[in-house]
Order: sequence, then C-alpha cells, then structure tokens
Amino acid sequence: MNKIRLSKKFNNSHITFFAIAVVLFWIKTYVAYQIEFKLGIDNNLQKFLLLINPLSSALFFFGIALLFKKHTKRVMIIINFLLSFLLYANIAYYRFFNDFITVPVIMQTKTNAGQLGNSALSLMSPLDLFYFSDMIILIVLALTVFKKVTVTNRKSFKIVLLFAITTFLFNLGLAEKDRPQLLTRSFDRNYLVKYLGAYNFTIYDVIQNIKSSSQRALADSSDITDVENYRKANYTAPNPEYFGKAKGMNVIYVSMESFQSFMIDYKMPDGKEVTPFLNSLAHDGNTFYFENFYHQTGQGKTSDAEFLMENSLYPMAQGAVFVNKAQNTFQAAPAILKGYGYNSAVFHGNYKTFWNRNVMYKALGYDQFFDAEYYSMTDENTKNYGMKDKPFFKESMPLLEGLKQPFYSKFISLSNHFPFEMDPQDTDFPAGDYGDTVVNQYFQSANYMDQAFEQFFNDLKADGLYDNTVIVMYGDHYGISENHNEAMAKVLGVDQITPASNAKLQRVPLFIHVPGVKGGIQKEIGGEVDVRPTLLHLLGIDTKDYMEFGSDLLSKDHRNWTLFRNGDFVASDVIQIKDKCYSSETGELMENAEACKDTSEKVNTELQMSDEIVYKDLLRFYKPEGYKSINPNDYDYLGPKGSKATKSSTNK
Repeated sequence: MNKIRLSKKFNNSHITFFAIAVVLFWIKTYVAYQIEFKLGIDNNLQKFLLLINPLSSALFFFGIALLFKKHTKRVMIIINFLLSFLLYANIAYYRFFNDFITVPVIMQTKTNAGQLGNSALSLMSPLDLFYFSDMIILIVLALTVFKKVTVTNRKSFKIVLLFAITTFLFNLGLAEKDRPQLLTRSFDRNYLVKYLGAYNFTIYDVIQNIKSSSQRALADSSDITDVENYRKANYTAPNPEYFGKAKGMNVIYVSMESFQSFMIDYKMPDGKEVTPFLNSLAHDGNTFYFENFYHQTGQGKTSDAEFLMENSLYPMAQGAVFVNKAQNTFQAAPAILKGYGYNSAVFHGNYKTFWNRNVMYKALGYDQFFDAEYYSMTDENTKNYGMKDKPFFKESMPLLEGLKQPFYSKFISLSNHFPFEMDPQDTDFPAGDYGDTVVNQYFQSANYMDQAFEQFFNDLKADGLYDNTVIVMYGDHYGISENHNEAMAKVLGVDQITPASNAKLQRVPLFIHVPGVKGGIQKEIGGEVDVRPTLLHLLGIDTKDYMEFGSDLLSKDHRNWTLFRNGDFVASDVIQIKDKCYSSETGELMENAEACKDTSEKVNTELQMSDEIVYKDLLRFYKPEGYKSINPNDYDYLGPKGSKATKSSTNK
C-alpha cells in the first residue's frame, strides 16, 4: 500500500512538473507575441486564438518527454531550450525583417554565416534573457523541489497527446472560421503565426518544404501548358516609340542597397539634400525615373531582387531561390543576351559564396564574377558586408574597361546596409534627429552611397562608356522596416504610418538612362518583375516567347497594379493589405472590400503561376524560339590568379 501511495505521489509530482513547464512556456510565448510581433489582431476571436495557440505545441513537445522514463526532467529542459531558442531566433529575425524564420532561411544562414554578425548583435538586448527564464526556473525546480521525481507510468503521454491534438483541431477550426483555407491560400506567414502559433507554423513550414522538394520530381512537360497559356494571354507588347532604341548598347545594372524612394528630393532641416546626385537624375529629363516603383522581395532580400530583375519571375514565399533552387533551369537576361553577342559580368565587393552566388550566377549564365578576391579588402575599404561603395566602384573601373563589348553587367553596392552605421572618416553629413539610431544613420549612409554613384557616373563619362551604355539603377528592397514607423512618421511629417502609407514606403527608385532617349518622371505603377521586359524591349528583343510575369513599364498597355510576395498589392485606385482594401488616393479603409476583389484574384493567379515554374523547375521543359540553352557546368569563376574568362561553348 505504501509503495502504491509513493508511486502515485511521484507520478503526481511529475505531472506537476510537466504542468509548470507547459504553463510557464505558454505564458512566455504569449508575452512574446504581444511585445515582439505585429500580427494585426482585428477581433476578439483572433485575440482568443493568439492566447491559446501556444498551448497545443507546448503540450505536444513537452509531452514527448513523458516517454523517457528515467530522464523526463532532463529531456523536458532540453525541449524547452530548443523551443525557446526557436522563439528567440524568430524574435531577433522579426525585429529587422518583420518576418518569421523558415527552413530555407536556416539554410541561407549556413550559406551566409559569419557575415551577419553586426546586424544580429544590434538587434539583441540584455532583457532578452526573459525568453529563457522559464528554462532557468525549471532547472532550479528539477534540482530542488522535484529532485527525486521519477516516472513509473507512461499512460500520461497518451492522455497529453490526445489533449494536444484536440486543442490543435479546436484552434484550427476557429482559425478556418475567421480565415477560410488558411493552409492552402495564404502567402503571408503572419497569418499562420497569428492563427496557429510560431511552433505550429514551423511544423507547417517543414511539411511545405518536403512538399516543395517532391514537386520537382513529380512534374512533367504537361505542367507548363497552363503557365504558357496564361503568359500569352497577359503579354504586354512593346511601345514602338522605344522598342530597339538601345539596340547593341552596353548594359549596366546598379543595385542600390536598401534604398527607398522617400529619400529622393528629401531635405534635412538645414535644407541639405540627402541625395543630390540621384535627385538630379530624377529631374534632368534624360533619364526615366519611375516614382511609383515597388520592391517585391521575400526572404531572399537582395538576392530576390536580382532574381526578379533578371528572370521576371517572383521569388519564393519561403527562403531564397538563390539558395534553394540554384540547380533549376533558368532563362535569365545574361543567357538570353548571349544569343545577341553580349558578354556578361557581375561586380560585387563580397565573397562569391555569399547568397550562393558562385552557384546561382552560373545558372543565370554570367560569364565572369568579380568578387572580393579582385578587390583591396583592407579594413579601411570594408564594412561588415564587404567593400565600401566608393573604393568598390573605383577599383571596378579597370575590370569593366576590360570587358568585351557589348556587355551586360551588374554592380551590387553594399554600404547602405542595416544598421547603416558609418565610419567617421567616410562622411561629414549630419545624422537625423528622429529618436531612432537606425533611422538617424540612414541619412548619412544614403548620402555616402549617392556620392559613390556620382563618382561612378563621372568615371563612366571619362572612360567613354557613358554614351553607349544603358544604365539601370534600382533599389533592391526596403531599408527601414515598419518596426521604425514611429520615427518614420517624424521623417515624413505625419501623425502616424498607416497600412496604406506603409505600403507606399515600399517604393524603391528605378532609374533607366538610355543615351539619346528623353526620359522624365514616370507615373506608372510597377515592380522589379517588370524591369527585364522593359530592358529587353529597349534592346530590340521581343519577350513574347519567354515565360515571364513582368509588364513592360514603357508599354502603352502596361498594367495598373503591382504585387508583393505575400499577396498584398498596390493598384492605381486601391491598395490591399492583409485582406483589407484601402483607397490609393486617401489611404482610408474602404467599406466595400469588393473593390479589391478582381485585382486580388489576378495577384493570386500570378503568384501561383510563377510558383509553378520555380517550385517544379518547369523551364527545363520549355525552350523559347531562337533561345540557345546554356550549361552551368561550362562556367568556372577561378578568381584573379586563375582564368577570369569562362569556357562557355556559347561564346566560342
């Protein structure tokens, strides 16, 4: 009898320890939701779901520890640490990207490890120890109050598992009531976390990635038919006024790191222009400046922008194409232009493995890749992410001059990168005074980049390249996230940043300078996916046979909307953010949400069609008329001590 009582006592004590672990973890996660994440809670049901969604995860994962008879407490503490680490990783990631970590992002971290340190550290705080406080409490309890507790009955696991599954199904049922088809039609991870929780989202993400891996294996040539029909139905014919105006000219792309359009024509309180050179380009009448141009990047940020610009396809919803789909078949601009006698090269003041570029650029068809090995990477010349812009452009000029013409080239700037801190010797421009260090430093960093661009243009003119080169300058993605909207309201002189105005803050500059062609400020709404057809049409290459989703920005038939990777969009009359419809003119929430319905359906179809191509690698089944396929294995970026040229058979 005493033995039975003792066993019950131990089992009850064990359940108490389990219950404490679950409750502490539940509370901690809910506090993190409230403090760290902006999930857009709109009604009482969503508030309730946010409260309960950590419970099923806590029950399930901590319940696993009940299977370990002699080491239950130890396993429970290990599980707590792993889940806490995942939660904190999401918190740190969200503080900058306003997004949640996915399996592909973890793969990207491995690829880019060692070069993200400063940005990551700047997002951390000593108060973050709170997110591991429950684990510390459990360790103390395990060593004191529950020191002698063991488990003699595993039936409790079955009960806990049943309770966890029931809780999850209850949670999912309520979520589906508020957001039908949550798991099948959502492009936005915020929805999944808001309704199901961060841990359940991770499980969903793992399943999605397994599904993605199998999609390619199961795809066949018939899958391209629907995409081809959609493409033909939505093809935008070139404008005869501009078609072929740049035929045979060189092309230079310049990626403007983290640069947003609000900086154009912006003046500091003392009247100083932040970007006087870029302002002059916008107003000189000889350059096309698109003031309603939006970035469309996902988690791949700069690499996503490159992918959009050169493939006219949308990036992945999770992770980056550069990392996760680099083995796919692509028909990118460098490869297309090979058939027209172009040589191609990338210039980048970082090492070639960053964002898996040394692999991806081969798939895109780049002949040469001038990475950090070609530059003087001294402490004076570098920042955390690579070479500073001024020495980068200066040292790139001899390499550019050595290219066989006509060439297609790309320069990736680096200095204007979060957290935007400048070395004192590199700037005398005043910082902002808006109560936010990141925002304040952004003005100095942007001014430095502007000076570097002016230097680059002057060098192009001095070397005689300027008069025979199309120059495309584009902002790759946002620099200031919505976590800094309080300061941004001060910058813009408004009371607050609304959802509609935040969408418009995603505008990034696009400049296209074509020698001998008049430009001016363009009002058309567009995005990065639209640039490739615009450029190729200027070069006299019709894109009607290519699988792309861009719409020529200079076409008379250019569409009046552009989308974001999460399914939101901006149109000439309406803006849709998180399934809510706003007026483009006033920014006010519209009572009639149907005003967004037609465009929303187009956006969802467009994203689904692009995903078909990317996830299933469908371009391996399709070859445009006149296109010469490339073999990525023909390229070898050996560095300055090896052969700088490729051995591509298409260049022979």
